[in-house]
Amino acid sequence: MRKRKPKVRVIAPDPRFGDPVVTRFVNMMMLDGKKSTSFRVFYDAMDIVEEKSEEGAHKTFLKALENVMPNIEVRSRRIGGATFQIPTEIRPDRKVSVGMKWMIRFARQRSGKGIANKLAAEVLAAAKNEGSAVKRKEDTHKMAESNRAFAHFNR
Repeated sequence: MRKRKPKVRVIAPDPRFGDPVVTRFVNMMMLDGKKSTSFRVFYDAMDIVEEKSEEGAHKTFLKALENVMPNIEVRSRRIGGATFQIPTEIRPDRKVSVGMKWMIRFARQRSGKGIANKLAAEVLAAAKNEGSAVKRKEDTHKMAESNRAFAHFNR
């Protein structure tokens, strides 16, 4: 181990909800360094979620993120000329990152008009444990489950 671990950067909380998780999500959603545009899109989406959900937009967003985050994933590893899919636990910070990336990706792939509407739809679907991002999580878990026999190869 030559290099020391990099310092973890502190992410500033967002202006409306005062939550660093929201800022992290906005940063991932951002294209071409346009953070203010990204924030505007996110808050527009949250306004739509606020109208359509019983509990608050922030609570719904966090619940959706919780439902999308995977607990386990498969990693490819070559052993004796054969490649095995080895199920591995995911670090907590990576769980959040992967969940956010899936939510953003599947929101962008949705049909509809405007990214704010698409994101709101994906958040609402994920909060109800449905939608593409939740399906991806379930597929990942199924893959890990079916390759459980190779778990002993885990480093």
